[in-house]
Amino acid sequence: MHDFMTFLSGNGLWVMIIAVVAIGGWFNFRTRELRSHEQLREREMAHLQKMKELEIELEKTKARSSSGQPA
Repeated sequence: MHDFMTFLSGNGLWVMIIAVVAIGGWFNFRTRELRSHEQLREREMAHLQKMKELEIELEKTKARSSSGQPA
């Protein structure tokens, strides 16, 4: 039993180091993932805004052409 406890305490330090490194790596990965999702969301919102602007411009152009005014 004494040999097992010595083995466990000696390797416990390595297990703890590996766990800390793994948690740190996971945290960095998650941060990058959240940042990329946020950037994607911002691009999508900018795209939707641009599409709405183009739709309004198209409606204005159609209204002008149907009323007989040159575009």
